[in-house]
This record gives sequence, structure tokens and C-alpha cells, in this order.
Amino acid sequence: MVKTTLKISQPAGFNFRRTVLSHGWYDLKPFELDKENWILTRVFELAAAAPVTAEIRETENELEVNLNENVSQSDADQIIRQIRHILRLDDDFASFYSLVRGEENLAWIAESGAGRLLRSPTVWEDLVKSICTTNCSWALTRKMVENLVERLGAPASDGERKTFPSPEKMAAQPVEFYRDEIRAGYRSAYFAELAGRVASGELDVESWATGELTTPELKKQMKRVKGVGDYAAENLLKLLGRYDGLALDSWLRMRFAQTHNRSESCSDKIIHAHYERFGEWRGLAIWCDMTKNWL
Repeated sequence: MVKTTLKISQPAGFNFRRTVLSHGWYDLKPFELDKENWILTRVFELAAAAPVTAEIRETENELEVNLNENVSQSDADQIIRQIRHILRLDDDFASFYSLVRGEENLAWIAESGAGRLLRSPTVWEDLVKSICTTNCSWALTRKMVENLVERLGAPASDGERKTFPSPEKMAAQPVEFYRDEIRAGYRSAYFAELAGRVASGELDVESWATGELTTPELKKQMKRVKGVGDYAAENLLKLLGRYDGLALDSWLRMRFAQTHNRSESCSDKIIHAHYERFGEWRGLAIWCDMTKNWL
């Protein structure tokens, strides 16, 4: 039952569907996507109240957010800030669009308002999910994240859904829990150690979103986290608005070969050279190029 409806303005040219389907996060809890009705659902945490379930949909000129609870104005403002963050509503893509408009095969990006990559409300959640994507199938990634949410997440006020678990909640669990209950395999020790470092304040991952480190310096810091290599770090950097890295994996290499090299495999050097002209936007250029047909 809808108890509160919020309205959020959106920037000119914003594409809700392209943003939601920009990469696989929409398929990982606490996100849920109803593709038939194009409703993105997620549980949002609040500072002074129980977590609230929100359904986000696009209307003619704005986003409509339906909540299952009556909320205060301060809580409503907090939810709106989180939604603006996850949908990248305040990110500036003008210089990226200017670059791709001159490209015959990439002009569609600016024309369709693509380029925004769905992200979580916190760097913590994006970091843990990124570790869950490495060296495994997407089905296993989905299962690990689902297990984390179901076993450690805080229940929403409706009792039907849960939040992504906090560092403190994850830090309270032993390595064996991640191995036996989450089915995280070799990542089990990584999760226990990372959660402990973040919960204790030793590692402030949220500062990665606002710090003044250069991209190479920030990438180096990310790679000090066990389980984060070049691929995971460069993907996480994209979610922070830093698109220098290509974040190449087997899927991207295969798609590039299919799209630009007559389905013949090629070296990473060739792939890097192909997108070098996009400078600091090259990581976003390759991702949009390879995912054009997702929608």
C-alpha cells in the first residue's frame, strides 16, 4: 500500500531505462526490477527510522517514488538524495556527449541519454558487490549477494525486504559464516577482513567518493583491499565517476572482437588504442559501445 509519494526532477535528456539497465546492479538485491512495468524497487536506510521500501518509476517529466510508509520531511529528503545518487541525476556528461556526437557509431549515446551507470547508495555496497563479481559466473554473484542481504540485512518496515548489510553486521561474522552460509569461497576471508577494517574505522571507503586522490592513487588504494584487482578497481572507479580505466574482462574482450574485429580475438593493447581518443571518458565509451543493444 502506497502511503507517501515523492516527486524528483530529472535533468534534460535523462534516460531512466538506460540508467537502470546500464549494468548488472539492477539484478542484485536490494535492487529489484519489474521490466514489464519499469519499476525499480529498493530498500533505503534512514538515519533515525526503520528502512523503507521505495518503488521508482518514470512519469512524463519526473520520477515518481512511492513509499510503503509515511515519512517525515527529513526522511523524505534523505531518500531523495539517495535516489539522485544511485541514478546519477547530478552528474555532468556534457563533455562526454560532446565527444561521442562526432562519432558515427557512438552518436546514439548522447541522443539517447545513455552513460549513467546505476550505483548503490554507498561505496561500501558497491565495493562488496564488485568483489562478488570477480572470477565467477553471474549466477554465483547473484546468489552471494542474495545470501548477504537475506542473512545479514536489516528488515524494512514492511517486513518483506531487507537492506544491504552494514560493515558492522558483516564484521560480527566469522570467516566460516561466509564460507558456509554465503557460499563466498575464497572471498570469505576477504569479506571478514574488509568488514572489520571498515567497521573499526581503519579504512574509510566512503571517502573514496569525495577524496582528492588522483585516479592512479585511488586505484592503488583500492587494490590494497584483498579481492580487488585491476578489473574490480576500474569498475568501482566508474561508479565513482572516474572513467579512465577500461575494466576489461572476458566478456568485454569477446564483445569488442565481435563488434570491431570480425569476431577474432585481439590484444588488450589494440582495445586500449581503439578508445584512447576518448581520454578520461574511455572507460565509459567502451562500456556504452559494448552494451548498445541491451535496451
